[in-house]
Amino acid sequence: MKEVFAPHLNHNVKFGRRHPVAFGPHLKLRNYLRAGLPAAPPTSDYTPKAASIVADIMGNDAHGDCIYAAGYHTVGVETANAGTPFHATLAQVLADYSAVTGFKPNDPNTDNGGLIQDALNYWLSHGFANGTKILGYLSVDATNVAEVQACCYLFENLVLGMALPDAWITPFPSGSGFTWDVAGTPDTNNGHCIAAFGHDAHGVKIATWGLLGTLTYAALAKYAVASGSGELWVILTPDQLAKGQDKAPNGVRWSDLIADFDSIGGHVPLPAPPPPAPPAPPSTGGVSLAQAEAAVKKAFAGQPWLISSGSAVKTAMKALEGITGWPK
Repeated sequence: MKEVFAPHLNHNVKFGRRHPVAFGPHLKLRNYLRAGLPAAPPTSDYTPKAASIVADIMGNDAHGDCIYAAGYHTVGVETANAGTPFHATLAQVLADYSAVTGFKPNDPNTDNGGLIQDALNYWLSHGFANGTKILGYLSVDATNVAEVQACCYLFENLVLGMALPDAWITPFPSGSGFTWDVAGTPDTNNGHCIAAFGHDAHGVKIATWGLLGTLTYAALAKYAVASGSGELWVILTPDQLAKGQDKAPNGVRWSDLIADFDSIGGHVPLPAPPPPAPPAPPSTGGVSLAQAEAAVKKAFAGQPWLISSGSAVKTAMKALEGITGWPK
């Protein structure tokens, strides 16, 4: 397995992502985004509350466990932003690496890296060491900047599998703040898995080998696609779904997404339809209860199952105020 010298550590680090021969069945994020999805804000960054977690190399210097380090960085960021940070131990990270690939810490011949989808499927069925069990994972279109930004904003993570071009590691970044842009041909000997936890106008904010940097959108479109020996995923957990729902209640087909997760082994209940609205108050304009009910039902006809209470109230009030004769 290839190693390169990392000056910020003063010793070598390893790669560890093997290129898949073929991708198994998977869901695509774009199939769940409505045309009216609000644009993501100009920037997002979910790393500050998990600074010590993403700075932990989690064994990816001595071992080819980059996929598992990226996974546990993702869980660390998600739990830190939920208020209960989970910082995995090296033993916990390597235990998952061993469970999926057969790696044995005392046998270098078993340290051969792995496939990202194998790890994602393991976490789908077994969960992480803290009990977090992913609901599923979606592929993301690395060439679509709006989709990438929406994904970073709504779900707090991206998992990138790439064959890094040699120019990114020769010379190796000396510290955080580096930028990786288009830099020639991807080298399949440099197979690596990286997590991203935010975005800005230039690209996505990545965490790798204990450093934070930026991967430009142009580089993402070139190296995180199948034609460039790459892949791009988002991991979804119950907390992330709840947060995403709150951020964009009208832009994601939540009921379809949850139903599909359940069809591949998830256990997320679809929310019950909202209770009937109370009778409309009497008005001086002669508006009947039937008119009010019809206006509200029409307003909710295009809404997803999952909607915040605040959005529901606004939708209903706007519908009622549009009825001629309704008191202002």
